[in-house]
Amino acid sequence: MNSGNGTRRKVAKLQHFNKMVAFDPETLTEIQGLFSKVRTYVKPSNGEWCIPDPNVALRQSAEQHCRLQALKASLNDVKNQLSDKNVHVWHQHTNSTNRAGKVIAAVRSACNAEICTQAWCKFSEILGSFNLLPEEALQNGELNTVHLCEAPGAFITALNHFIKTSESTRYCDWSWAANTLNPYHEANGGSTTITDDRLIANTLPWWFFGSDNTGNIMIQKHLLELQAFVANMRRVDVVTADGSFDCQEKPDEQEALVASLHYCEVTAALLLLSPGGSFVLKMFTLYEHSSVCLLYLLNCCFRSINVFKPATSKSGNSEVYIVCLNYEGKEGVRPLLSKLIRNYGPHLADRETLLPNSLVPESFLKQHEEVCLYFTTLQVDTITENLRLFEGLSSEQRQRLDYIRDCTAQEYLQRFQVTFLQRSRWISRNTVSPACYSVSAGRPLGQKQQTGSFNERREMQTMSWRERIERGCYATSIQKHCAEAGGTGCVLEGPLSECHVDSWYVIAGAALPAVRSSPFCEGALLNHLNEALMDTAVDWTRAPCCDSCHAACMASILSDVAGLCVFTADSDGNRKQRQCLVFGSPSVCGACESKLGDLLLTFSAEPSVPQRDRMALHDGEPLYQQQLLACVVFSLETLNSWDALLLPLFSALTRVTAAVVLCLQVCFRSVTFRCPPPSGFVGTVLVCNGFCPEAAARILPILTDVHNCMGQLLRGGEDSDKDLPSGCDSQVLQFVPMEELLTGGLTDFLRTMNAEIIQQKLHLLMQS
Repeated sequence: MNSGNGTRRKVAKLQHFNKMVAFDPETLTEIQGLFSKVRTYVKPSNGEWCIPDPNVALRQSAEQHCRLQALKASLNDVKNQLSDKNVHVWHQHTNSTNRAGKVIAAVRSACNAEICTQAWCKFSEILGSFNLLPEEALQNGELNTVHLCEAPGAFITALNHFIKTSESTRYCDWSWAANTLNPYHEANGGSTTITDDRLIANTLPWWFFGSDNTGNIMIQKHLLELQAFVANMRRVDVVTADGSFDCQEKPDEQEALVASLHYCEVTAALLLLSPGGSFVLKMFTLYEHSSVCLLYLLNCCFRSINVFKPATSKSGNSEVYIVCLNYEGKEGVRPLLSKLIRNYGPHLADRETLLPNSLVPESFLKQHEEVCLYFTTLQVDTITENLRLFEGLSSEQRQRLDYIRDCTAQEYLQRFQVTFLQRSRWISRNTVSPACYSVSAGRPLGQKQQTGSFNERREMQTMSWRERIERGCYATSIQKHCAEAGGTGCVLEGPLSECHVDSWYVIAGAALPAVRSSPFCEGALLNHLNEALMDTAVDWTRAPCCDSCHAACMASILSDVAGLCVFTADSDGNRKQRQCLVFGSPSVCGACESKLGDLLLTFSAEPSVPQRDRMALHDGEPLYQQQLLACVVFSLETLNSWDALLLPLFSALTRVTAAVVLCLQVCFRSVTFRCPPPSGFVGTVLVCNGFCPEAAARILPILTDVHNCMGQLLRGGEDSDKDLPSGCDSQVLQFVPMEELLTGGLTDFLRTMNAEIIQQKLHLLMQS
């Protein structure tokens, strides 16, 4: 009943927007200007614009165009006036002056859009402004799309909304595939990786991450693998590419920094698309010779090229979308495409230019300069206005702005006919694994948050890691001394019977060079630790103890374990002993007796901690993971019903180590941790109580198999009867599907535990 009332309220809101009063002429002119920021290249009738000879491509150094460089300099002069502005305050101001600033809220409220972000609204504008979906696909009732650099997936959900609510497409059979930097791959850094996995977690089979599991589309091997990944599509009708890097520390060189990515995206599109297909590419300023060549190539390959600035793209930034319609097909461009593929990679646009300046027709260059001038003028005018309004807005100006913002939201809904879509028709409600619907809702999305002004951030880069911590948001928690052991109130209840162990499988890929991100840890906290470990003067393996911190007491831990054990009597009425297996030297128990009442302590060697030169891998070191898994396998083979386990854990940042914790939850009635751990343990110690042999029997063969895979990869893949990467530069990256690692309370448990471990490490390093 509540759901029905909610639907009716949202439909009523949409009808309210559609019934608002007509605009006055001045408002109408301004709003029409917002939705018509587009320039289209016009090809000369003499066929002068033609696909370049591959023999002259990629052979000369990059050149510059004086008039375009002058435009770049003039824009950067205006941008430089923002260098002393606090980014948070400035963004608040520009959000309030953004004419389309209310569109997202209007769409979210009235239309029930899935992942309703600015990207959703921008792509809906593109769909509503151009005939992006090829007529042949619509007539055949079959649409196939590929989305590059797509996280978190708003282009996909916007297209789903469009298809499900448009008369011409609602009965279309739509298939899609997507690529992005894998948010779960630990070597992908936070500045380049979007960690918002709301769609990804529910649609993993549709996402291509490549054979090394990184998702990096700028690797040549991945390009060819992607072609095979979508080979089941009869034809590819649309390719979108929404990629970029975080360039806020070098905003004046954004275009050059992303040039190679754009070249890779274009190469992928030309390889994948079928004749008549469409391509949407996000670019920024178009001043550099690399951009000139790229736009010229696209004009040679497509019948229509449009440079479009959506109304919902903030007017003060450089972002534009290149909308390419009606692909001529691969035949004409195949020789040049082959050369692009041979030179494909992260430096494709860095070494040599695609074409010498002499081969770019003057008729094209003239049109391109006019395009650049048009969009530069729009951006400069917006920044200049925002600077003027930053000094203060009168009540009349504020009232006028609010009116324009309301009218723009109304115009958006009317112009693009964005209508209500039931949640049951969302993509994430039509998946085979509906368990992860709200995985991102309960944890931060991990986007890099800018603070202070550009000048202040540049000054921060010159500071030591200690100074950055002291001025950061974690200063209080890191500098605080531990009063008591953390983790006692953080418990994983088991045994876990919902695991689908029959569907577990090993993913092996390129060995991790470092652990730069983790879905089980706050990114900024991990960044602090990695910065500290890069300091050659810091050695965590020799970090001093902190006399003011109170580590967990071993006697207290064993007393808790004994209190939770269930002791049964034998036939003579004597209580049976329970075993507590401790991975570590007997010395870690200090004065504790090897037998606490009916609790018998047994000891085994613990996993070795990564050496100093491997510290950036944390728990991602293959040898450490193999040893850790060996300890778990030994435990499951040794323990009896209701026995306990104390297992030291360096951290649980990687998918492999997270899966190990999940396996312990499957096999024990409770799992908790102690941090800082008793003397003799490094990282933390997992306290596992109430062993369940029946549960362990389900996963023991799987863990044994994974352990063997790890050993084979450590030996270089020799004598492997499995489909594992060859060579010693590979490792097991995952053996439990992410859908299971991201459900239940495991993610919260790991995030809490990793935060305690990292904060304690940083606390000790700060003392040294």
